[in-house]
Amino acid sequence: MSSVKTVISGATIVNEDKIFIGDVFLNGGFIEQIIREKDNPDYNGYEIIDARGLYLLPGVIDDQVHFRDPGLTYKGDIYTESRAAVAGGVTSFMDMPNTIPNCLTQELLEEKYLHAADKSLANFSFYMGASNDNLDEIVKTNPKNVCGIKVFMGSSTGNMLVDSDEALSGIFSSAPTLVAVHCEDEDTIIRNTKEYHNIYGDDAPTRIHPEIRSVEACYLSSAKAVKLAKKYETRLHVLHLTSEKEMSLFNNDIPLVEKKITAEVCVHHLWFSDKDYDRKGNFIKWNPSIKAVSDREALLEAVRNNKIDVIATDHAPHTLEEKERVYFKAPSGGPMVQHSLVAMLEFYHKGKFSINKVVEKMCHNPAILFNVDKRGFIRKGYHADLVLVDLESNNTVKRKDVLYKCRWSPMEGETFHSTVISTFVNGNKVYNRGEFCEEKKGERLKFNR
Repeated sequence: MSSVKTVISGATIVNEDKIFIGDVFLNGGFIEQIIREKDNPDYNGYEIIDARGLYLLPGVIDDQVHFRDPGLTYKGDIYTESRAAVAGGVTSFMDMPNTIPNCLTQELLEEKYLHAADKSLANFSFYMGASNDNLDEIVKTNPKNVCGIKVFMGSSTGNMLVDSDEALSGIFSSAPTLVAVHCEDEDTIIRNTKEYHNIYGDDAPTRIHPEIRSVEACYLSSAKAVKLAKKYETRLHVLHLTSEKEMSLFNNDIPLVEKKITAEVCVHHLWFSDKDYDRKGNFIKWNPSIKAVSDREALLEAVRNNKIDVIATDHAPHTLEEKERVYFKAPSGGPMVQHSLVAMLEFYHKGKFSINKVVEKMCHNPAILFNVDKRGFIRKGYHADLVLVDLESNNTVKRKDVLYKCRWSPMEGETFHSTVISTFVNGNKVYNRGEFCEEKKGERLKFNR
């Protein structure tokens, strides 16, 4: 924790659907008090950060990343990717189990936590992985210090496919905490892959990706997950939704705290469409696929109307050499944590979302949805995870400025009209105007369950 007493002074604070100018006092890694502009605070003994003209937001909580550690660290690792994350205003992340080895035992899970405590600049949690035959390990998961159980109901990088109906029933009925699912119907994908490979051979264009990883493949699997969750009253979280058709599976007529089934969308599915494949190629090849413009518009509307609860990244780096292979041999996934917040703030600049909506979906709602202890809000007594943003500072993404270990970004060439100035993790200013302070590491997330 931070031992320095700090006041962030004169910032425009965005929090809990309110915007106001004020001061936020930090002490011992926590928010000590919040004082509005008209009051007269006592700054004696505090280091003052002049934040006039800047916006202060809660730190982003990204509920879906693949930092590739252990076993795939030539693509990325906890140190490099958490460093990029804090530069983008992400103060907490939840990492996936499809590493090498696959994280399918409690022993392997705890090894990841120990490693992150030594390396991560952001706060962290790791999902327990599911397979067709590890239910005995799943049920040992502690819901108070593990974010959730990850089930791949469609194969992706790392191939941890759970395709046994018996295994799925066991997981959905017995999981001691939230179950997060990747939903794509494997039989549909196999059938489509054979069909398109017969047409194109190895010389296939990336634009066929949404035909192979189709709307129907996503809907069949998402509908199955929702049906299982309703049958067993499972706390279900459906990751990276991509299609208009899937939106019929979710509701917006109850508050988030009462939802048993929740929904996530990723930045790239809001930003790109199938019109971008000819321009970006494999650099926007993700699983599930980026789909039609109409699907993107439906996802944007679902964010606005609260059918979708959370915006995340599915940050999943691969090397340039891997992504430059022919379509069928290029892996799916791409890096995003350094630019996720500024990309979403670009939607604010374009009038698509209010800034309050961005904060709600990226900061507040992940904390509510996962029951994260004392994070995700600017509140007295909460951990001081904060980000200062200049909403009137243009920057164009250039490869030389990319911080990921893979050294590329699907956002290269995009001009954003906001810039992350400073990021605070547990009261420590870990990032400031391109400079890092790496003395203090992030903390393991805890959950009020």
